[in-house]
Order: sequence, then structure tokens, then C-alpha cells
Amino acid sequence: MSSMMELLERCDDSQLLDLTNHYRQRLEEAIQEKVENVVFVLAYERYFSEQEYKQVIKRTKRGSHTAGSTLLLNLVTEKEPRVRKLIWKCFVKMHHLLPKLEELLKAMGEEGSDLIESFKAMKASLELSDHLKDVQQKHKETLKAQTETLSVNTILMNEKVKVFQLLDRYAELTVISTVRDLTLVEHELLARGRDHEMWREEHLGGEFEKIRTDQLFQNISASKSKSGSSSAVAGVPGIGKTTMVQKIVHDWATEKIFQQFQFVFSFKFRNLNTIKGRINLRELILDQYPYFGNMLGEVWKNPEGLLFIFDGLDELKGRIDFADSRRDTEPKHQCPDPEWWCEVSDIVYSLIQHKLLPGCSVLVTTRPTALHLLEKAEISVWVEIMGFVGEERKKYFTKYFEGQTVAAAVFKHVKENEILYTMSYNPSYCWILGLTLGPFFTQTHRDPQRIPKTITQLYCYFIYNILKNHGREIESPREVLLRVGQMAFTGVAEKNIVFTDGDLIKYNLQPSQFLSGFLMELLEREDSARSVVYTFPHLTIQEFVAALAQVLTVDPRNIVKLLSEVHSTTDGRFEVFLRFVAGLSSPWASWILEEFLGPFPNETICRVIDWMKEEVQRQIRNAGSEYGQRRLLNTLHYLFESQNPVLAQQTLGSVESLSFSGLGLTPIDCAVLSHAIRLCDTIKRLNLTSCRIQCEGLQRLGPALHKCQDLRLGFNDLGDSGMKLVSAALRNPDCKIQILGLYGIGLTDSGAEDFASTLSTNPSLTELWLGDNKLGDSGVKLVSAALRNPICKISMLGLNSVGLTDSGAEDLVSALSTNPSLTELKLALNSLTDRSVPALCRLILTLPRLKRIWLVGNEFSPTRKQELRSLQEPRPGLSVDV
Repeated sequence: MSSMMELLERCDDSQLLDLTNHYRQRLEEAIQEKVENVVFVLAYERYFSEQEYKQVIKRTKRGSHTAGSTLLLNLVTEKEPRVRKLIWKCFVKMHHLLPKLEELLKAMGEEGSDLIESFKAMKASLELSDHLKDVQQKHKETLKAQTETLSVNTILMNEKVKVFQLLDRYAELTVISTVRDLTLVEHELLARGRDHEMWREEHLGGEFEKIRTDQLFQNISASKSKSGSSSAVAGVPGIGKTTMVQKIVHDWATEKIFQQFQFVFSFKFRNLNTIKGRINLRELILDQYPYFGNMLGEVWKNPEGLLFIFDGLDELKGRIDFADSRRDTEPKHQCPDPEWWCEVSDIVYSLIQHKLLPGCSVLVTTRPTALHLLEKAEISVWVEIMGFVGEERKKYFTKYFEGQTVAAAVFKHVKENEILYTMSYNPSYCWILGLTLGPFFTQTHRDPQRIPKTITQLYCYFIYNILKNHGREIESPREVLLRVGQMAFTGVAEKNIVFTDGDLIKYNLQPSQFLSGFLMELLEREDSARSVVYTFPHLTIQEFVAALAQVLTVDPRNIVKLLSEVHSTTDGRFEVFLRFVAGLSSPWASWILEEFLGPFPNETICRVIDWMKEEVQRQIRNAGSEYGQRRLLNTLHYLFESQNPVLAQQTLGSVESLSFSGLGLTPIDCAVLSHAIRLCDTIKRLNLTSCRIQCEGLQRLGPALHKCQDLRLGFNDLGDSGMKLVSAALRNPDCKIQILGLYGIGLTDSGAEDFASTLSTNPSLTELWLGDNKLGDSGVKLVSAALRNPICKISMLGLNSVGLTDSGAEDLVSALSTNPSLTELKLALNSLTDRSVPALCRLILTLPRLKRIWLVGNEFSPTRKQELRSLQEPRPGLSVDV
């Protein structure tokens, strides 16, 4: 290995980083087999901190050896050059432990100085002529000026726009090895809010890996391929895709990342939509960057040095179907060179598929709803922006408000409200929350009882603040708002979020009105070389304004027909719109807005309420399928938003059973469901088996769980912390729970102690199913000890597949022998052997009311199995399954 050591000594810092990037994939593969050993040595040598060591070990155990080695190499690349070189030398010393590593290091050593020279040659290929250097410098200065700040509307009279440094608003990225959902039937914002924090915490250790933006594209020296690479970034509206693009462009312009690219060209699909007819790539670039002049011909000569960014694929009006093979054969769709005149969609397709300027790299961003368009595209890296997690939410409000007392008060209100807190993973939602809630904690005359608690109430105040601060700037603000609402509704119906001057004129909204602060707060205007486009600050604002316009303008006789029609759509586009309509039927909503919009039409409100009543009752009857369950859940959201206790009592008061088994529930869904259960006077059965509920969701359900006689929570990842919430329900003095299903919830012996203590003092529980949990002998001992208490009335106990051994069986038999009420016992799929048979026989003979005992899947010999079966003969009605 001396040649490898010599190579390391000859490498300078830059060359060593190139070396690391070049061999990164092979290094990951070489060390993954014994990643725990490797990270132990690095920690022992003090190249890794104790925290870094624990991170890699945790990632390896919870995810895989591949995930562990990936994280280890991430940490290596982040080290300072001196430490990185020492780590490489450490790898050389460990070569005998890992055959693949030894093979790799041997090959590298043989290449020796040739390897360094090849890196130098690659860098030399990126060298520019003097006149191109001038253009590049001009380009970087232009992009830096365009991207260094963010402007944010504030709705306030004295400060309509706040300017922030870009770096203060950047949301981190998470790499995903596969796209999580190609098609989302329900509204994507709700779908992606699914147990956001818990999901991230649980799955980042597996196939998902947190990365930085500079890892989206490999270093140019990392591959000898000339085909370039394409990356796709997905994220729900408002999560930060455009801001991420802005940061990438800014970091390239300031020479922080992607210096393997000579030029970066960034485009927004919303602006490209305005191009009518055919165009070529040259004209596309000159429209935005005219200073390139006649220099583009020279730029094309090195496509490997080019990065093209296209932001907002979901906004493109000309469909790109990467699965359509005709694009490669029909001349009208081909785009072989940058001078070729064709449709914008053909240019984008050809760049991504490496038909045009092969060797260039492409970055595309999109909402999840358009991901299916890229399914057949040549995408090498998939990325999803996850938004804010945990304390990051609090930091946002700390930065948003100048006064930390106000920031703390707003965040406290958000955190205490399960609906608002779950929304706040999204930066745009945080902006809306800050704008709307801030005045309640800065103005003394605001009634704290009026602080918004539902999403509809929140958006009512959002619109109220715009009307209050800017209503006098324009004639007939009510009419303008309603026209904007009609345009918004058409957009929701047609899945359009980008509007043009033509759209404004169509709805009698003169573009000149946009000069007023009023319209500026409702719509964001974006100018480009060829056109002006408008978007709502967030999709939900568009949906709210659309709902408001329909409630205030539609003929009351037609409102039910409208609601029924939009409710019949199955792709989720109207789901949030309908929730807002339901919320606007509340007197609370009209109380806020009638100062500027006049009274809400009473007949319309009554018809909306009647429609909700009929819809809830219909969906309760039709909740047998998963589709029916989803529809029922949606209608419960309508009830929640309406905040109409009389209506809820009329529709839910006599409901005895609710089942959402197999349907994924968000924390917001759980909060809404809890609200509904509390209004059900006769609820007896709640089945939430396999609903992907985690601790946060269960916390939202907590206040209502004790009302249910039959509660099924099995196969949700509740863990020991979730079990504490179940115990709290069992301790409630009004607890009515008789049947409790907790199969496969992640309960361990650590969590069993608190649960057992609760169990011993609960008089209502008669059936308890704890199978498929890692209780082990110690956990079973704790649970069985609780059954000794005469207060405990459990007659049916399920302990299948809990890791019970012969040692634990003795404790269990001893405890159960004192429980005369036991009629059914499940001990299947454990590790019981013939040693346990005498104790089990004694237990069966001791319990006169025992009717059935399951022992299938244990390790009994045929003779002992027969001995157990023979106990059935003198006991008619007893079933022993072995």
C-alpha cells in the first residue's frame, strides 16, 4: 500500500477532495460490509466525534449498512482537508479488513500520478477564453444581484414589503431514493402533511438521506460519462422549491457550489408559458440574458459545463410526456441543436433526455401532482423538500417578529392548536400564520377569544387584514375581491395557479388596478422579458378566495348543485375549497368579514348547512370501503371547520361505530376525528387499525379515546411514548374502554411498566390484545402481575408473538392462576418449549372458565402437543390449539 500512501502525500487539498468525490460510490460499497468497525476506528483515532460515531451506528442499525456508509462518507467530505487526508490514510491501514477496500486502494495506487494528471486535465477543460470569462463574470454579477434578497409582503400599511437575506429563509432538502407518491388522489398539501415530523425522524435512517444542495450533481471529476445528469426536486406548494432554486443560483454566482459548471441558466415555467409558437434555445437564453450576444456559439462547445434549471414543471401548460416514444421519432418534436426552432416543451424534453447538448445537466422542480410526468425521464437524483421540523418552526417565528415576546406568544398559540401546528411545517403557512396571528399579540383591543383556531378562521382574518389596510385604496374592494375569487375558482377547477393579464381582463380586473396595495396582497406579480404573470401567494389562499366568492355570489338555489358537483370529483382538487365553504357557513366567519363584505346571504348559509348534514349522514352509511372511509373523513373535516355543535350533534349524536382501518390519517385528521368523537353520545367502537398513526396523531386523539368501548389501535407505530397516551385514557375516571387492540404498536418492556400500573387499576377493560410487540419475558411479567389485582377484570388476553420463553411462562402462569375470569388466552408464535408444558397444563386445569388457548407456532414436541390436547377431553367446550 506504499504507492497509495505516496499518492495521498502528492495530493493537495483540492485534488484530495476530487479523489474523494471520484471514488465515493466505490468507497461506500467497499466499507458498508463493516461500517461499524470503520466508524469505530475513526472515532478511536479522534477523526470522528462521539456524536458522529453514534449517528453512523444509529443509521446503520435503523436503516442499513448502505445508509450507514453513505452517512459516513458524507461526514468525511465535510471534514477539513487535513483531517480528510488523515482519514484516507486510516482507510489504507484498514485495507486488510475489507477485501473490496483493498482492491480499490490497490487500483488507485497503481494509477498514481496519472490519476492526479487526469483531474488536472478535467479542470483544464473548464478553462474559459478571456472574452468568455468576461461574459461569465457579468452573468455571475447579474445573477447575484437578482438572487441575494427575498421580498415578502406584510399586509401592513406602513411596511408593505419586508426584504430578507436569502440565507435566512432557506429550507433544507432530503434525498429520496424513490418518489414517495407518483399520484395523489387527495389534496396534496394534506397528503404530504402526514405525520410529518415522525415520518422524517423514522425514515431518514433508512432509504432516505438528508443532503445539501451541492450534492444534487456530482463533481465533474466524479464521472467519465459525457451524458450529463438530471435531477428532480419535488415539494408541495409553498415548501420552498423556488427559494431553493434561488439559493442554488446565488451560491453558484458567489462561487460556493457547482463550480464544475461554467454557466447556469435558470427559467420558470410560468414565464415560459407566455411564449407563443416556436422558439430555439438561443432566443430563450437571450430573452433573459441578452448580454451573451453572439457568444452562445462558443458556450455550446462545452455542454458538460452547463446547468439548466427549470422551476415549476406543474405550471407548464404544454404537456411533456416522457413515456411518449413518438417524441424521439417525429420531426416536429425533435430539437437536435440550440438553433432549432421548436416548442418550449420540446426544448425541455430534449435537454433532460440528453438529446440536446448531450453532457449538460438539468434540474427540474415540481409539485408532487406532476411527478408522474417524469416517471420515464432520465432522472438520476430525486429530491424532496421536507420543510420545517421541530425547533425550526420556532426559529421561523423568532426571525419573523422583531419582538421576541410576540414571537413566543404566537408560536405558543400555534403549538397548542393541533391544526395550526401541523400546518406550520410549510414555510408559506408560517408566513400566513405570522401575518394573521401577529396583530392579536401586538394590539391590545383584540379579543383573545377571537384568535383563530380553524383554518377557515385563520384565512378570514388574513383577508380581513388586507381589506382593513388596503380597502380604501381601490373603488369597490368587495367587487374586486369577488372577481378575483371567481378567477380563483376557475383556476381551482382547471388546476391552474398561474394567471395572465388576459385572465384578469376576462374577469373585469384591469391590470392597472394592480398598482394598489389591495390587489398586490391578493396576487403576486412577476415580470419577465416577454410577459407578466400573477399567482396567489399560496394555493390555499386561492382556494379560500374561490370559496368566499361562491358563498357570496352564487344563487342560493344553485349552491347545493355546485357543492354536489365539485364533491363528486375524485382527484382532490376541490377538497380544501369545500372545507372553506363549510367554514364560511359559521357565524364566526361572517362576523369577521361582514364589516367589509356585507352580510352573508342567510339562505345560502342554510343550504350549505343542510348539504353538509345530508352528506355526513350519507357517508356514514357508505363507509364500508376505503374510498367511503376517505369521503366520511372529508365530511368530518367540513363539520370541524363549520364549528357548528348543533349540526354535529344532529349528524353524529347517534353514531355507534367509526372505522378507518387501513386508511392513512394525518395529525390533522386525528384532531378532527377527536372533535367528532367527543360529539358522539353513543360511540361504542372505534377502529383505527393500520392507519399509520404515530405519537403526534395519537396525542390529537387522546381527549376522546376513553369514550369508546371497543378501541382498535393495532399496527400503528405508537411506541412506548404512544402507550403513555393510551394509559392516560385508561386512567380517565369516565373510561368506558372494554376491548383494547394493541397488536404491533412497537411496545417494549420499557413501556410496559407504566401500562401495567394503569392496567391494575382499570375496572372496565375485559379484552386486551398485545400480540406482535417486543415485550419479552420482562414485559410479559409486568403485564401479568397487573392481572393479579382483583380490580382487573380481563377475560381475554392476547400475547401472540411477544418473545415469551419458558422462563417468562412461569411468571405468566403464576399470575393468571389467580384470575378466575379468564376465558381466552393467545400465546401462539412464541418460544415456548416442552419445559413450559407442565405449567401450561396446570394453568388450564386451574381456570374453570377458560374456553380457548392458542399455542400454535411454539416449539413443542409431538408428545407434549398431544398431552396438551388431551386436556380437552374431560372439559367439553375447551379448545386447545397447538
